[in-house]
Parts: sequence; C-alpha cells; structure tokens
Amino acid sequence: MQLTLWTYEGPPHVGAMRVATAMTDIHYVLHAPQGDTYADLLFTMIERLPRRPPVTYTTFQARDLGGDTAQLFKDAVASAFDRFKPRAVLVGSSCTAELIQDDPGGLALALGLPVPVIPLELPAYQRKENWGASETFYQLARHLSKPPDKSAAATPHKPCCNILGPTALGFRHRDDVREISQLLQALGVEVAVTAPWAASVEDLQNLARADFNVVLYPEVAHTTALWLERQFNQPYTRVMPIGVSATREFIQEVATLAGVEIPPDLEKNARSVWFSRSVDSTYLTGKRVFLFGDASHVVAAARFATEEMGFEVVGMGTYSREFAREVRDAAKKYNVEPLITDDYLLVEEQIKNLHPELILGTQMERHIAKRQGIPCAVISAPVHIQDYPARYAPQMGFEGANVLFDTWVHPLMMGLEEHLLGMFREDFEFHDGVAPSHLGSVRAQPTEAPPPQKSVSDQILVPSTAVAPITATAWSTDAEKELGKIPFFVRGKARRNTERFAMEHGLSTITVETLYDAKAHYSR
Repeated sequence: MQLTLWTYEGPPHVGAMRVATAMTDIHYVLHAPQGDTYADLLFTMIERLPRRPPVTYTTFQARDLGGDTAQLFKDAVASAFDRFKPRAVLVGSSCTAELIQDDPGGLALALGLPVPVIPLELPAYQRKENWGASETFYQLARHLSKPPDKSAAATPHKPCCNILGPTALGFRHRDDVREISQLLQALGVEVAVTAPWAASVEDLQNLARADFNVVLYPEVAHTTALWLERQFNQPYTRVMPIGVSATREFIQEVATLAGVEIPPDLEKNARSVWFSRSVDSTYLTGKRVFLFGDASHVVAAARFATEEMGFEVVGMGTYSREFAREVRDAAKKYNVEPLITDDYLLVEEQIKNLHPELILGTQMERHIAKRQGIPCAVISAPVHIQDYPARYAPQMGFEGANVLFDTWVHPLMMGLEEHLLGMFREDFEFHDGVAPSHLGSVRAQPTEAPPPQKSVSDQILVPSTAVAPITATAWSTDAEKELGKIPFFVRGKARRNTERFAMEHGLSTITVETLYDAKAHYSR
C-alpha cells in the first residue's frame, strides 16, 4: 500500500455510497470503524446536497474488537431498516472492517428483512471508487431488474430508452442528465428510467422495458449495460456526447437505435462552433494542452480540444486502470505516450517535462497548475465544491460544448491579458496613469501636488514623447518572426521599446534574446 497526500479515487465503498445517495429509497449499511464515517462531509459539503446520504455505519471501536462485532452489525441493519423503511438494503464493509471478515451479506440475510438485501463484496485493497460504483449499480440491476411484459412490448409505442451512469458526487452529472434528456426529447425518444440518479427500486425493476440504453458514464454504467444487453437484448450507445462532433455522432447513434428522423434545428444553440473560429488564432490555435482524469472524459476532451478548438495534445493520461486500453488507443492518434497512474507526483513530473500551455484535468491538476503558473480547467472528477455550481453548466450536448469553450478559453485569455499588462506596464502610452484612449485629451489632469522625486538611482526613466523618433536598428530574421507573434494592437510599441533597449545597450542587431531582454526590462 502506498501512502499519499492526495488520491484520485477513494476506496470502493465510496463508490457504493455515490450510488446509494443518488437513489431515492435505498439504504446502505456499512460495517466500519469510528473514523470512517465521512459520508456526510462528502455529499453535503462538497456537492451541497440538501439531504444527508442514506448511509448507516456500525462505527465499532477498538474495544469492540474483543466482543461480538457480528451482532453489532446485525443490530445496525435492523435499526436502520426500522428507522428509514427503505425498499432495498445494501450491506458491505469499509476497508478496515474488511479485515475482520464478519460477512455482512450473510448476517443481513439472516435477519429475514421483508425487502431485498444486496450484499456488496468490494475488495478495498485491490479496487477503487469508480469500480465500486460500477459494481454496486451492477448488483442492484441484477437483483432488482425484472423481465419485460411481452404483451406490453408487442404493443406499438413511442421509442424509449434508459439513461445509465449518473451518480451523486459525479462531475456535472445533474446538468448532463438534463441536457441529454432534452436532446432525446427533441429526437422524439422518451426517457423511461434514469439511474442511479433519482431512481427508485421500482425504476430499477423496470429497466428491461426500454428499447435501448444510453450510457453517459462508462466507468459506472458499462458493466450494467453489457449485462442488460446479454440478459434482455437491449443495445446501448457507445459515443460519449462531449463536443459538437461527438454530439452529432451520438444523435445519429440514437436515431439509428430508435428508428427516428433527426430534426433539422437541433444545433441552433451550438455557439461554440462559431466562437472557436472567431478567436484570435495566434494565441489559441496550436496551444499545447495536457489532459488527465477519468478515461472517458480525457478521451472525449482530447477530441474536442484537437478537432474543435485547434489545440495540440502533448500529453494525456488517466487514473482509471480499468479503461487504460481506451486511453492508450486515443493517445496513438495524437502521437503521445499515455500516462496510466494514480500517483499525482508522476503526473506533476510529466507536466514539468512537457511544458504545456493549458492543463485539462482534475482538482489535483488544478493544484499542480497553480504551482507551475499554467492555466487550467477541470474536466473530470475528483473535483471540489466550486465545480458544483448553482448555475446550469453541463459538459455534454451542444450546450455542454458552449460551456467547455468558455471554461477552456477564458484561462488562456486571462493569461494573455496578464502577460501584456506585465510587458507594457511602464510604457509611456499604456501605463496606469494614462487616460483611456477613447477619451482623448479632454480628461482633466489631476491637480494634486506632484509626488516626491525619487533618487536618481531609484527612479525609472520614461522617455519624453517629444524626443526625436528612434532610428530602427537591424532585426534578425528570427527576431522579426518572434515579434510577429505579439498581437497587432501592441506590436508597434513592442518594436519601439525593443529598439530603444537595443540602442541604450549599444546593440547593432536585435536578436530573439534582445526581444526578451527588453520585455524583462520593461516588466520590472
């Protein structure tokens, strides 16, 4: 076992909590020691849910280990059922309680509760959170799903589907479900069940009634979708609708499965297509980007970054070892070496080596980006409280593409603004004391007394505008090319400042090094 300050995923019972908390009438009884009881913190503080998670702990202490911890667990199950009256009960152990080997499933079944009891075997020392969520959802589907009524299936009806995968504590799951539900409705497809999010036991019993399944988050729903396909002949979608191109493919996939026509006006709100073309290509197109997160979001974001934003993927990776193959296959398209790890220190080392200009990652990469001074946007869990906004902010569908454009571009534009402010802070026309250019010379000059003069050694000498024009020195080819990368509206001032710097230092030829030395000089 590796000790670490940060971790991308919690133990698998956290994944089980996410599924239980997402549903409406499930209760999860967890055999766990005192100190492992942090469910309330996860869901009410970080995601800001208006209710407590449906989790009951046995909370045994060290002194209980010499007694009957099995009876302690049975008492906790019986008490939870009497208090919360759930329609089904999940039982399992935390990583610490797993070592006691009390068999929570057998103990709970022996109580003879009048509702389904679903035991969870989640090996905490071999698996992680997303696998735990996937396994929990799969076990719920296996225990609760019922075969469809054949007579009802034969009756003509509007095509319908299930949306599978959204959970509590999921990154933008709430808004993604709303966006994709609206998209399916526009296609003429009804949503029968959304699960686990806001689903009941009855909903899970009716999963097999739908014509097909929409898999939004493969890390959670892929195993269940495969089982439903084998058991009830329900096909499922493969495309994750992140970005305009992927959303178009998703729509085509759904239309094929449902046998419906695609309306002509579905893309009326897809503003990111035009917006991405309208941005100054000098400072966005070709930006070097590094991606890290869960496999599905990384693969989808890499496609959006290259095909629709014009970025260059210089590195990508995932902590989702179960989906490492998908990331490796995607990395081949961009000729990069994938990083498969759950060690954030290796991720930081990779970022240092690659020198990206933008990081698309998790909460971990946001911290790394701050230390490295690199713009960053979050695209994947794990996330923190600021990534559960009060506003509507999906990642999927056409509106999701609009959100992604804003989220990714704004850090780069702010970085550009800070760069220019630093470069021209002491310029005689652009410094803070100059009136805004659109006001001309009508602005009244300040009447207060002039500030005390600095000593000659301390003051910054600003040339007078009355000085004769500077005679241009010779520019090398490389320096002219580098100068061309500066925005046109300040390029002339950058040229004059650099030439002034060269003359003051007796340089007859301006090189790339001279250009950057001048920048550093005027940024002090």
